[in-house]
Parts: sequence; structure tokens; C-alpha cells
Amino acid sequence: MTSNARELAQIPSTPSGRRNLLINGAMQVAQRGTSSTEGGNKTIDRFRTNSRGGATLAITQSQENLSSSDEPYSKGFRKFYRKTVTTAGDDAAVDFARMQYKPEAQDIVNSGWNYTSSNSNVTLSFWARSSVAGVYQVYIVTSDGSSQTYVAEGYTLSADTWTKVTLTIPGNSNVTINNDNGAAFNVYWSMYLGTNYTSSSRSGWAAYANGEQGFDFAQNWTATNGATFDLTGVQLEVGSVATEFEHRSFGEDLQLCQRYYQQYTNPPLRGVISDPNANRMGMPLPVIMRATPTVTITSSGSSGHFSVYDGVATAVYISTIASYCSPDKLELDFDTNPNLTVGNAGCVFQADANASDFGISAEL
Repeated sequence: MTSNARELAQIPSTPSGRRNLLINGAMQVAQRGTSSTEGGNKTIDRFRTNSRGGATLAITQSQENLSSSDEPYSKGFRKFYRKTVTTAGDDAAVDFARMQYKPEAQDIVNSGWNYTSSNSNVTLSFWARSSVAGVYQVYIVTSDGSSQTYVAEGYTLSADTWTKVTLTIPGNSNVTINNDNGAAFNVYWSMYLGTNYTSSSRSGWAAYANGEQGFDFAQNWTATNGATFDLTGVQLEVGSVATEFEHRSFGEDLQLCQRYYQQYTNPPLRGVISDPNANRMGMPLPVIMRATPTVTITSSGSSGHFSVYDGVATAVYISTIASYCSPDKLELDFDTNPNLTVGNAGCVFQADANASDFGISAEL
């Protein structure tokens, strides 16, 4: 075999480089926690729970572990995203339950997909499992210009069985995606859409209409107490062929997720004491965020579990916090009692055993 032939033989049959346009598709990063009864971004980074219903419907979202008996386990997956019906819904018209992902617009625009051409495709592949057998669906709603909806062909799940799903999505001349840091579109995995949101013949691309977001469901997942829906191995790639999942290290996925959200239990905030009563402490962020973030401070006890230390024996207890941030820097103003010494270096630390966290969000 010649040298050139040996080199050609080493080229992989699947495309090299980053193929997956989505982040954290293996569901391994969950900075906020592993379980929540709330909707929105509360567990798996970049993925969110989107549900609504009548007076009774309640859903829990969680990060779960795959076992060696689960088919995706042999493909290198160890985590999955789960939705669980904790209180069954009672309104088949208004109840709905979805998982949601928003890719950043400039990532899609610069991917090589000609999203305005019906001859150009992206392919969405994933592993799914439901405790309720039936036909489920994925649909996309664009964010820029005149909102358009694409309803993909339904896929069938047997009860409690992992299934690999592949869906090819063509472009459309009515689709607009701006080259910016906003959302390109919303990808929805629907467990159930009430009849207020569906049409019996809905498929393909059309202008968005609230009553035509998908096709009618034969089974009502939200009305089944204890029902579960699981998702992992999510990949969106340019072309009409689904390649093997692009596994990334935990560290790489975490760094990609931190463009949108960062969480700290004890952030290394530093500054110089300029006022005995109010001081600004800051830190550079390890990843530049998508936009200027908002800061949320949560605590298991009463508020105020952080202190400013100025090099003397007594730490100063914080009463109020205001944030002044930019995409690359976190800055917080702390109102303190007048025990601080002007000119001393100051740092922030956790004051007591009550767990407090800084959540820094630039989510789409």
C-alpha cells in the first residue's frame, strides 16, 4: 500500500469537525440541578420544559442516569432528560407538554444550511422513550421575520422502549433567520398537544397559527398520571443523512453551555474597599456570554449568606446586592455595615452553612 493510500484509508467515513449544531445533546450538563417541578430552564442546560394546562396538570423535569440495559448506553450515553406527569391533566383541549431547544441564530446561518431552499436539508436525530405508546411529534417554530412552523412526520414509540428517531427537515423560502445572537427557531418535542393547538392534516411548512402547531394526538400523555418521556442523543446537522452522534467531553459541553448560563456557589469576587458601606466586587467570566447576563441569587435559608472580608478578623455581613454585569465580567455591589477599611483589598465568601448560589443567565 502506498503512502497516499494509507493516508486515505485513515480518513473517517463520516464528516470531520463539529457536526452537531446543538449543545449538550447527551444531556450530561445540568448546572442548575437534577430535578425541578418548575417549567423553563431548570435542569438540563440548553433544554427546557414547556408545559401548560388546566387546573390539575403538574410535571417534573429531571436529569436521569441510563443503565447498561438501556440501548443508548452502548452508544456512549449515560444521561437522559425526563419529563414526568406528577398530577394528570384534565383538559384535553388546553393541556400540552413539550421539551424545547433554541439554537442561536448565527450558528444556524453560518452552518452551511441554505434554510430558504427546499432542496437544502438539516437532519435531526435523537433517542426517545415514553411509558405511553403512541405516535409523537417534533415541530419547529421560527423566531425572526414572519413566524413559520414546520411539523415533521410523526414517529412511533412502543411503551418503555428506547427508539432512535431520524427526521429530515427541508428549507423554505418563507423562513427568515437573522445573523445575530438571538434565537433561530424553537425545536419542540411534543408529548401532547391539546385540540386547541392541532389540526388533523397538519404537516410540513406553513405560516404559524396557534391552532395548527401540530397534528392531532391519538394518545393523551398528559392525562396519564406517572407518565414519563425520555430524550437523549440529540443531534442537528446539515444534510439529509444522520451520522453517528458527535460525543463531546463533559468539559467541552460545559464550556459551550456557559455561554448561556453559569452558576457559582462561591464565586471569586474581588475588589478594593472604597466605601465602608457599599463596595463593588467583580470577576472575569471564564466564557464570554451570549449577552449581558442577569444575576439571580438563591439561598436555602434567609437572604444574605455572603460576606465581604477586608483582611481584618471580622467579616462584614451583606444586606443587599445589586448587579452591574457585561458579557465578559460579573460585578456586584454589596451594601455592608461600616466596619470595612477603605483601601484594603476585599473578597466575597459564603458567610454560613446555608447554601447560596449565583446564577448568571444569558439564555435565549
